Amino acid sequence: MKAPPSSSAALLRKGRLSPYLFTLLAFILFVTILYGEDFNCIFGGQFEDYRPYPSLSSPTKSKKKVEKLAFALGEGESGCDIFSGRWVWDDRHPLYEEADCPYIQPQLTCQEHGRPDTDYQHWRWQPHACSLPSFNATLMLETLRGKRMMFVGDSLNRGQFVSMVCLVHKIIPEDRKSMTTNGSLTIFSAKDYNATIEFYWAPFLLESNSDDAIVHRISDRLVRKGSINKHGKHWKGVDIMVFNTYLWWMTGLKFKILQATLGSEDRDIAEVPTEDAYRMAMKTMLRWAKRNMDPNNTRVFFTSMSPTHAKAIDWGGSEKGNCYNQSEMIDDPNYWGSDSRKSVMNVIGEVFRKSRYPITFLNITQMSSYRKDAHTSIYKKQWNPLTPEQLANPVSYADCTHWCLPGLQDTWNELLFAKLFYP
Repeated sequence: MKAPPSSSAALLRKGRLSPYLFTLLAFILFVTILYGEDFNCIFGGQFEDYRPYPSLSSPTKSKKKVEKLAFALGEGESGCDIFSGRWVWDDRHPLYEEADCPYIQPQLTCQEHGRPDTDYQHWRWQPHACSLPSFNATLMLETLRGKRMMFVGDSLNRGQFVSMVCLVHKIIPEDRKSMTTNGSLTIFSAKDYNATIEFYWAPFLLESNSDDAIVHRISDRLVRKGSINKHGKHWKGVDIMVFNTYLWWMTGLKFKILQATLGSEDRDIAEVPTEDAYRMAMKTMLRWAKRNMDPNNTRVFFTSMSPTHAKAIDWGGSEKGNCYNQSEMIDDPNYWGSDSRKSVMNVIGEVFRKSRYPITFLNITQMSSYRKDAHTSIYKKQWNPLTPEQLANPVSYADCTHWCLPGLQDTWNELLFAKLFYP
């Protein structure tokens, strides 16, 4: 006599469901539960305009209606990637004169420090499939009325902050604006608008041993794991936030993460791949934004890596050369310098795609890669006297990291303007 069938087998037979189909359905259910959040991020369209480099396209947005982002006046042109384009000559640029903006630091005033040419100021970014809206200082200040805009990051983000101030300050009466600095925080105030544009020095976003806004050149860099609140308490109440962090992480293939409190005797330090350390910072930043920035009323931007031009051999130049004496841009549309790590861009895309918090990505890397002509080079204030050897070899002290103002970083703010009002 045969043994009675088990209850599960009987159920399968009764419903005429084969064991193979039952197993397949169970597997699909398991995968859906395990990766549900990732699927939602991929198909939910929460991540805007991520392109780690030109060969990758932005993810397709879902058919589900996306609620209007804060400050948006309309939508950008359909099918247009404003970060994919070319540089065109425009006599209407620059949008302001170096001498007319007293807020530019002497590290960025190239004309004042003897740069002989001005061509680098006259280029305008032209997307392939559309045009950028013209920057409107009145609209920007009216939008900021009673609000705070803040740039958080390193000296490159400070350059973008100064550029934004230069773009709007001219329409404000002289006695109705001011700039003050207190430690890590610099505030430009437009009094009639009750508005501020601010910069906060935090090169890693997390707490680090490089947090002093003045004395921060430390070779043995150290970041405290997950420690964003030390800085984050100064960011609360901001309406438009612009983050950046990249250059300071690039100390090699490994990076040191402190598990304990900075300054304590506990030296529990983990040395991890730079990409893993950077991933930790990105996740921590997004958690902070989710907890402190209401997406219905505020906007969060992240500016991608700013490229350097320290190796002329990258664009076919001299093996010993760099950005010094470069007055023309790179014309190869596929150019990508060796100093811009694609693996880090991939980390940004990976983390942002999985996030359910809406963040707008300003992908300035490719467009800036062409601009070897736009760096401060030797035309800046030198904080230490130059040696005879340096004077004999300008390449040795040329700054191929920072950018002259007016110049390239004004275009970054034109892109920010476009994405703020026409996302």
